[in-house]
Amino acid sequence: MSGMRGIDTPVRQRRRRVFKEVANLAYNSTNLKDDMEALPYQIVDYEESMYRESVYRDRAIIRERIRLAMGMSLRPENRERPGHLTQGLEGSNINEKYYEPPLMQVIPSACNACPEDHYEATSSCMGCVAHPCQSVCPRGAISMVNGKSVIDQEKCIKCGKCKDVCPYDAICHKERPCKAACGVNAIKSDRYGRAYIDNDMCVSCGMCMVSCPFGAIADKSQIFQLIRAMQSGKTIIAQVAPAFAGQFGPKVTPEMFKTALKELGFADVYETAIGADLGCMAEAEHYVKEVATGKQAFALTSCCPSWSVMAKHLFPETIDKISNELTPMVATARIIKQEHPEASVVFIGPCASKKLEASRRTIRSDVDFVITFEELTGMFEARGILLEEIKAMDEMQDATGAGRGYGVAGGVAGAIEECIKTYYPETEVKIEHAEGLTECKKMLLLAKAGRKNGCLIEGMACPGGCVAGAGTNIAIAQAAKEVAKFKAQAKENVPGEN
Repeated sequence: MSGMRGIDTPVRQRRRRVFKEVANLAYNSTNLKDDMEALPYQIVDYEESMYRESVYRDRAIIRERIRLAMGMSLRPENRERPGHLTQGLEGSNINEKYYEPPLMQVIPSACNACPEDHYEATSSCMGCVAHPCQSVCPRGAISMVNGKSVIDQEKCIKCGKCKDVCPYDAICHKERPCKAACGVNAIKSDRYGRAYIDNDMCVSCGMCMVSCPFGAIADKSQIFQLIRAMQSGKTIIAQVAPAFAGQFGPKVTPEMFKTALKELGFADVYETAIGADLGCMAEAEHYVKEVATGKQAFALTSCCPSWSVMAKHLFPETIDKISNELTPMVATARIIKQEHPEASVVFIGPCASKKLEASRRTIRSDVDFVITFEELTGMFEARGILLEEIKAMDEMQDATGAGRGYGVAGGVAGAIEECIKTYYPETEVKIEHAEGLTECKKMLLLAKAGRKNGCLIEGMACPGGCVAGAGTNIAIAQAAKEVAKFKAQAKENVPGEN
């Protein structure tokens, strides 16, 4: 269900503009409160309002987006006085702020209250004599009114049989795009029919956010705090997830990207794939010693936080099967901190749920900031750095092809399989991978029922893997090609035995 992904819609342009302006505030503002109050008026003028009916509604939505982009929470809508746009600003105008859950939030004033699940006969109905729609309806919910089919919503049970048989494709199924994209049923409706997210069920994958055609769902960002930290003179080292390949323009090579990051002010740049390399060696050994011998029924990968949080929530009996290896993000952060104990580490990736992974108490000391490719684009834009014109001054040769492959669905399992084939050629490997939380749930049900014994199971919350994450810039298929190219440039296929 990639739908709008990779298309530069007005909703995406708006998101980018907000990140750019918030970065701009962090870089240039001398009077933060006033400048922040002025922003909605700069972004939404009368000529350019997206909601023609109300420039005021548009600004109200932008205000909430700005708050979230600055790492603050939404203001409650139901109070008499919701407080100023800048309320709580002091708590965000620092460089030490961690994400506070909930990460994903529906901005109520932006939600269109879409029908959740609704079949209707459209004006394309030809009023044919056969009207098969009526014949197949198990509830007699369809009647002819003025020669056209009409569905009685009270009787309709949403089986969709009418839609399947209509020769004119005149029956449409409307469903809420955010709900359709959510694999854990975390999207509910409030009493006005607007969407809200059940935080007990949400695993912060962000698929709802990138599927909402109204741009009504947003996540929090740390770009403001990251820039503040950079301005304070701290040494900040970036690690970049392998899915970055191609995200900043077709001409931008990994080397150009690394140079651009240094120009932005990062002291150094590491590949997150180094941590992936370490992990896949350890996971290969674990598989050979525990799973292949039958001591453990099956093994689950751990690098996608939305997948592992879902497994723990919905299938608590699988907790001991989830890999104990550090995720590539954390493993790489630890390597960086061993080499540079004074530095702060920022993870730059495609992923929303990594933001919450980094704010877990056990990991706080390792990963200081998490930002997405989309947010980073806002920083580059605010500084006027044109990546396509950068002269590469750096090399990116840290990781092997195995670790770089983690950016694409199937890549984690594939990397572990390669390591096993290289170092334990006599062991037979059974690999499974699931992408998208709906498929992941099915896979875990099968595993729970004993149908996946002896398997190494990779789960990815985003259909397509990390290249489809909520913080990416380009179309998924294009991104997968770019990662494959980046992977092929690695000097080694699998990590060495040391």
